[in-house]
Amino acid sequence: MSDSDAPHHAIVIGAGLGGLASAMRLGAKGYRVSVIDRLDQPGGRGSSITQGGHRFDLGPTIVTVPQGLRDLWAACGRDFNRDVTLKPMTPFYEIRWPDGSKFAAYQDSDTMEAEVARLSPDDVPGYRKFLNDAQDRYWFGYEDLGRRSMHQLWDLIKALPRFVWLRADRSVYAHAAMRVRDPRLRFALSFHPLFIGGDPFRVTSMYILVSHLEKSFGVHYAMGGVQAIAHAMANVVRQQGGTIHLNTEIDEIIVENGRAAGVRLLGGKALKADIVVSNADAGHTYARLLRNRPRKRWTDAKLNTRRWSMGLFVWYFGTRGTRDMWRDVGHHTIVVGPRYRDHIKDIFIRGHLCDDMSLYVHRPSVTDPSVAPAGDDTFYVLSPVPHLGHDNGVDWTTAQEPYRQKMLAMLEDRLLPGLAEHVTESLVFTPQTFRDRYLSPLGAGFSIEPRILQSAWFRPHNVSEELPGLYLAGAGTHPGAGLPGVISSAEVLGQLVPDAASPLTPALPMAAE
Repeated sequence: MSDSDAPHHAIVIGAGLGGLASAMRLGAKGYRVSVIDRLDQPGGRGSSITQGGHRFDLGPTIVTVPQGLRDLWAACGRDFNRDVTLKPMTPFYEIRWPDGSKFAAYQDSDTMEAEVARLSPDDVPGYRKFLNDAQDRYWFGYEDLGRRSMHQLWDLIKALPRFVWLRADRSVYAHAAMRVRDPRLRFALSFHPLFIGGDPFRVTSMYILVSHLEKSFGVHYAMGGVQAIAHAMANVVRQQGGTIHLNTEIDEIIVENGRAAGVRLLGGKALKADIVVSNADAGHTYARLLRNRPRKRWTDAKLNTRRWSMGLFVWYFGTRGTRDMWRDVGHHTIVVGPRYRDHIKDIFIRGHLCDDMSLYVHRPSVTDPSVAPAGDDTFYVLSPVPHLGHDNGVDWTTAQEPYRQKMLAMLEDRLLPGLAEHVTESLVFTPQTFRDRYLSPLGAGFSIEPRILQSAWFRPHNVSEELPGLYLAGAGTHPGAGLPGVISSAEVLGQLVPDAASPLTPALPMAAE
């Protein structure tokens, strides 16, 4: 085969879930794909670490829109259900408040209404209205805007009337507060943006669509963890003829004749490509990988003015002989601290590391025994904390252990009595870990915060505004963070990149600002 007959070569920077999904889409379009990642296994934040017989899934723990993954596999002529086993969660999760009250989330409407009525009977009608509101926003925000490119300013202008009608200017919390009165229910209906890096009191109410996602599709756990999904994705890429290079870091994107022409590795080796897709954080892509090229929109100054998502403190630990202990603690539990609004302000606005905290507790061993030795448990406990960019930034080299001890005390008091005497393996990730391991600007857990003026057209575009031949996928671009979001970013990418047999000269996006 002559060089002119060879398939076009695409390089994907980063083997995170968005990068792997992009590689699958490109392989289905006929590209010869090379995926390059600095970690030792595919998955990015969806990878895992095994320590002392415990498999710690490092990032996302649930699948909320399995159809997005099934569509991805189908686009590659494959069946997702043959590669990955999903187990529906019942309940999805349980929320526990300091006063001892609880709320469990289910897919069944009658069961959910009974849970609402148990806490606040007068709020049942408002809850029904909230679900209708969530459904309206789902069809517009997820099925429409979230599955197509928003890189043209005209796309935003056309959507503005619908944004106004749906009161996108109202926050998620404000919308919940408009529908229900009980403060516990207001929390239960508004905390979801935290799982995509958003402040519930400032993120647009379009994100109440998550409640409809849960009701329509359920909440699932992938047997083997999200790492199993990542490995299955990597296998598809290889079966398509693509290659995955691990333990390999990219230093910059090569530019030739005004187009992305490949990448240069840290050691200096250059790899040529017809197109480049960056699944690295959008901030890292522009500030680091394009540092030697003048930028018009995503300058360092512009990136420094963005509001970034919060940081994450995650304690991964194993416990010995506890499989039959804490029988009331299921797969997912949210342990709520004494404050909500003011605590969120400390994290996002003040940058203050609080003495109190709210915790997301993941106990996968109750569903998937493979994550721990027989009779033992594996846990993942997450606390939102400030990112590293605040003026009074936290020094985690000294704050890490005291904060973990506070977390342990809260777990023992509220959820897992006697925990300390059973802990064996232990691993901690702080915002500094996210900065160093994932190259996340400011150690942010979910890239740019999804506020209304940092969403859709206002986010870094899937087709780069700065460089022809460069595309973006993952949490930092449209439609945003979370497993459904990064999978959708690859779907959008598939619409923008021409087939490998076509000329590689798609129309440039409209100039920004």
